[in-house]
Amino acid sequence: MANVVLDPALHPDAVLGDFAHPDPARTFDISQVAFVYGSHWKQRYFARMIDPNTGLPDYYVLPAQWDVAKKKWLPYHVPHNADWWVPHYGATNQQRPTGPLCDGCHSVNYNIRTHQVTEWNVGCEKCHGPGSQHVAHPTKANIVNPGTLDSVRANDTCIQCHSQGRPLANPISAEPGDTHPQYYDWPVGYLPGERLADHWRLEELRYGVTNFYQFADLSAHKNRMQGNDFVQSNMYHRQIRCFDCHDVHSHQNPSNLIARGNQLCLTCHTSKNPAGLKGTVSEHTHHAPDSAGSQCTACHMPRIAETLKGAYVSSHTFRFLSPTLTEQFGIPNPCTSCHTDKSNEWALGQLRTWKNISPWRVAN
Repeated sequence: MANVVLDPALHPDAVLGDFAHPDPARTFDISQVAFVYGSHWKQRYFARMIDPNTGLPDYYVLPAQWDVAKKKWLPYHVPHNADWWVPHYGATNQQRPTGPLCDGCHSVNYNIRTHQVTEWNVGCEKCHGPGSQHVAHPTKANIVNPGTLDSVRANDTCIQCHSQGRPLANPISAEPGDTHPQYYDWPVGYLPGERLADHWRLEELRYGVTNFYQFADLSAHKNRMQGNDFVQSNMYHRQIRCFDCHDVHSHQNPSNLIARGNQLCLTCHTSKNPAGLKGTVSEHTHHAPDSAGSQCTACHMPRIAETLKGAYVSSHTFRFLSPTLTEQFGIPNPCTSCHTDKSNEWALGQLRTWKNISPWRVAN
């Protein structure tokens, strides 16, 4: 289970932000915090209030977030030119409830009518579907095992939350006669084992456009778009599934990976694989063995999707981004993102000297 959302009264050690010293960015104190959200890149803080439209309790993100790496407070407010849902809600955080905008992915069985959940965070049923019958009479037939699904539905289990999109029907009424239907930013009604496309459409991306969601080559510009990236990839086309690389039941390795570093990639990309190495890793990367530049992810999964100002997560298209794309469209490339003192022209010149890799693929 991913314990991203925690009650600070029950888990005081989960609070990472500095509430002991005043800060102009933080206008609230810990007594107002019902939930903390996140611990790796950032931590946000939720207050519990009554939704004036429904009269039911809901949660709202308070206007400051904690930058975990830099250990400082930053303002938190989604601007008007960002997410698609912003025009459908008020201008302040207190007018943007987390129920329709967040909680469907950070809980199990969020009920849009009652605003209640079976449990907070990503529990078993989030990926395996309803489990009461399985608990009463455990059989393989009355529980969803994503590992036995076709690759599309298997990946949909993860993409339901690791993607940017919107429900097919929006706004959505909580019940017949609802006078305040809401716009949801998660796939209402989807259950594991179903086809996500029957409930959810991925955000429309357009070549040549750079905006809040995408770079001009369709690579993700922001976090929570791993699915948008992945469905473009050769890996997805070859029916690789998210859990072929990630083990969500284990925290042994970073990002729940099944192995560390190149060991993971080289499990499949062997010399016998047409997409595998022809020679050593160092011969392929033209970098020293065991250096940062010889990590597969350094070139094929550069950290370009922003999760917090100055903090980025890995691209999941697995494409090499040539410095030419930086010159033409401003898309960050892995060469000068690492060699920050060098130019794109320098990087292209270096790539053209690599005799074992096609210049048409990497330097044009």
